[in-house]
Amino acid sequence: MASLTKNPNVNAWVDEMIALTKPDKVVWIDGSTEQLNALRAEATETGEMTWLNQEELPGCLYHRTAVNDVARVEDRTFICTKTKEDAGPTNNWCDPAEMYAKLTPMYDGVMKGRTMYVIPYSMGPIGSPLAKVGVEVTDSIYVVLNMDIMTRVGTRAFENLGDTSNDFVRGLHAKADIDPENRYIVQFPEDNAIWSINSGYGGNVLLGKKCFALRIASFQAKNEGWMAEHMLILGVEKPDGEVKYITAAFPSACGKTNLAMLIPPVCYTEKGYKVWTVGDDIAWLKPGADGRLYAINPENGFFGVAPGTNAKSNYNALASTKKNAIFTNVAINNDDMTVWWEGLDKNPPVNATEWKGAKVNGPEFIAEGNKLAHPNSRFTAPAENCPCISPEFNNPNGVPVSAMIFGGRREKTTPLVYQAFDWTHGTYIGSAVSSETTAAATGAVGVLRHDPMAMKPFIGYNVGDYWAHWLEMGEKLGDKAPKIFNVNWFKKDENGNFMWPGFGDNMRVLDWIIKRCEDAVDAEETAIGYLPKAEDINLEGIEDEVTPEILDKLLAVDKDLWVEEIAEMRRYYNDDIAAKGGRIPEALIKELDKLEERLAK
Repeated sequence: MASLTKNPNVNAWVDEMIALTKPDKVVWIDGSTEQLNALRAEATETGEMTWLNQEELPGCLYHRTAVNDVARVEDRTFICTKTKEDAGPTNNWCDPAEMYAKLTPMYDGVMKGRTMYVIPYSMGPIGSPLAKVGVEVTDSIYVVLNMDIMTRVGTRAFENLGDTSNDFVRGLHAKADIDPENRYIVQFPEDNAIWSINSGYGGNVLLGKKCFALRIASFQAKNEGWMAEHMLILGVEKPDGEVKYITAAFPSACGKTNLAMLIPPVCYTEKGYKVWTVGDDIAWLKPGADGRLYAINPENGFFGVAPGTNAKSNYNALASTKKNAIFTNVAINNDDMTVWWEGLDKNPPVNATEWKGAKVNGPEFIAEGNKLAHPNSRFTAPAENCPCISPEFNNPNGVPVSAMIFGGRREKTTPLVYQAFDWTHGTYIGSAVSSETTAAATGAVGVLRHDPMAMKPFIGYNVGDYWAHWLEMGEKLGDKAPKIFNVNWFKKDENGNFMWPGFGDNMRVLDWIIKRCEDAVDAEETAIGYLPKAEDINLEGIEDEVTPEILDKLLAVDKDLWVEEIAEMRRYYNDDIAAKGGRIPEALIKELDKLEERLAK
């Protein structure tokens, strides 16, 4: 099939990949409905995918990955830069020449007997000055159909590239034998390239996702003066129609998607407040003509974790999956060909197919301690399905950001919300993002895991240089920089119960944050930052649940715990970062010193 572009750089690279992998056939993905429907028909005929109930779930498909291939593989993920220092202490590093020498023989002839699909795609709205182009070659129809949901796929993607530019990300994916011993997810930031082999799981093979949108893009952003962040983007519309935009970064299991698609409490909706979702996972941020920071969501869909998603926990996410979605590794109700997962409802199907493909009695299977859906089972859903998708979702210029939020899961130390004194202090707070492990992760529960800016697995270069880039961006933005906040929905009382109701009630904290951005409320200056005055947190409708005593505890700053926090941050900076080649900016060390001095007073 003929190429879709005149761009000689794209065509030369695709020819090189064809010569390496030797497919029987090459298909360029033009993004047309006819072509994609033909691929859906082919995938369901071969059994690679299954049609679900087309009345209940129109356009929806089911896919099952290999049992050994169900999640991102951080130990098989590499950043290959010329020097180890440039990859830094948070990445697995290998010399690019060595990695190419290791992988090239694995790809030699790997697509014999198979079809190569060439997928041009745009990260970000077509025509956006913030968008970037990628081309992924793959031997997987599953990848093509998912990339069509997650990005803007097809001929139109080349509009942003033009006929001469070489600024596109080259993605090579081959399923090969799905062999975990030879599974590699490799980023070559200096070559604008990503190579993935021996996986069929979305997080490892949808190369526009974390590989491009964060690992490669963070490197590009450092060099080009913008930011690629693991952040949701939401808009809060006030009763007068004005919308304020907020980005937020949280480690996994901290309610990021729930916040992105929040439904405000009745006391807000009655007054006319609304929350709009621009993105649930990734933000690309660039200074605009007016000097403010503008954000786009580079993605076009949601790649969400299914278990725990239900009408109560996240109505909007569930609604997004009702048409043209792809479900991976969930359970099937054989009676009506619908899907089920743990936490969807309390009625597991009796006549079920569990995620590995065995026919089982659902309730009995669960009673024996098994899971019908894999804990990391997924849905890929078009963003346009989301009931609260922002009218600005496709705005090529992005949305202006008033506030940035960091957060983690902390039982004691961190108050419900506080504001950084300035951008440099906020950058320090981002560098200190950490979460106590939950039962969802393997290993001990309650162990502190550092996850700076919630970006630890996704920074495509040295973490110290990444922090330095944050500081540079602050200098560039000056007084137009967004205000930075930290939240913690997970503080517990002495009996181990959560004190804050969370979910939709987090709107009450967003309300305070927006008022701070507008200088509409004052705050208490404390050693750690600006804290809300108790009367400025709106508790209408939850007064019985969050009493004045509980609110005091939620906003308390325990000096002894913060002294421990400082000691832990010094250990983390010294042992985990500096001792392993991370170049920590002096300004962040000074912020830690200042925090210690303020606490001592």
